[in-house]
Amino acid sequence: MYRHINTIITAMILALLPYSAQSQDMESVLDTIERNNTLLRSLRSANEAAVLETRMQNNLGDPSIEYSPFWAKGVDGISSSELVVSYGFDFPTQYVSRNRSGRLQRAALDRQYQVERRDVMLQAKNLCLDLVFLNRKQELLTGRLKNADELLELFEIRFGKGDASAIELNKIRMEKMDVAASLAQVETDLQAARASLQSMNGGRPVQFSATEYPHVMPVTDFKSFRDTLLNAELELKASEAAVQATEQEIRVNRQNWLPQLKVGYRRNTALNEASNGFIVGATFPLFSNRYKSRIANARHAESQYRLDQVKLETEARIRTGFEEMTRLQEMMEIYDVSLMEETLAMLRKAVEAGQLSVIEYYTEADSVYSKLLSLSEMENTYQKLIADIYRNSL
Repeated sequence: MYRHINTIITAMILALLPYSAQSQDMESVLDTIERNNTLLRSLRSANEAAVLETRMQNNLGDPSIEYSPFWAKGVDGISSSELVVSYGFDFPTQYVSRNRSGRLQRAALDRQYQVERRDVMLQAKNLCLDLVFLNRKQELLTGRLKNADELLELFEIRFGKGDASAIELNKIRMEKMDVAASLAQVETDLQAARASLQSMNGGRPVQFSATEYPHVMPVTDFKSFRDTLLNAELELKASEAAVQATEQEIRVNRQNWLPQLKVGYRRNTALNEASNGFIVGATFPLFSNRYKSRIANARHAESQYRLDQVKLETEARIRTGFEEMTRLQEMMEIYDVSLMEETLAMLRKAVEAGQLSVIEYYTEADSVYSKLLSLSEMENTYQKLIADIYRNSL
């Protein structure tokens, strides 16, 4: 039964080798996802369409051509006709104002796309960080299983000589079962995380099996930390761009009272006579401009309130992130990995020398392994916090 468990565990470990052989680093994985992610492709297409729509807002009008033939009693064919060619256009100042408005709207659209892209890349990076955590957890459990195998082999020999009890053998076997079950769960979690990462990569496989987190420089000066993050915050930039766009929209609507001008050419014919003339006219926006200024003012107020809220949320997030980052740094510094590894080695020697019973050994070893796992989980939480803090640089 136990050999069968070992065979399963070995197969699970070997199944990971193709990933290790062709593993990508985190930066290349994120670059690949940015190119292949279907949501980002959709956002880029939607953004392109929205940009084109803003360009259409300031297009020149279309010329109009009308031809009217007339028939009269007693006259063969067309007795008279009228040809009208006309063209309507706005005051030049309106085109200038709308052109600036279009530029600001396109800038706001680009800022909003950057925010949405950032969120997708942060999700992908968090998946990579989870994979690092699971790979490290797998290494820890694999070493623990190997340790149990070696102890079981040793105590089976002692049991045959009458130097070990059946209780000690069963304790080691139960340890193996627990670790094997944990390894199976880790493999399930790894497969789920890889499937999610592949889905984010447009369904294309991603080879990522790193066991080391990105290096993070500690931060001690809150003021420079806050200023750096405020200057890089994409949501702030997007909100500011939206305010500028709505401000310009107000200026555009203030000019909507200007009439649209119309010029053209007219030709009238009657039997053998023809007359030519020009058309000059204007369309006055007495009703079509109703409420437009109020709508523009309301949208500007909305964007300004949103900007104020984003500023408050950003300040709070930076302050909270700094405090949480500092707390986690202090907590991780408490753990002495070398001491824990040395303790495990000493416990192993003690139980092999007969100075500790198997029960005492696992009581102490379980406590050390639990601390190592807690440290690994804390490191994962810390790395995800750092990824969120510096998300605007993704």
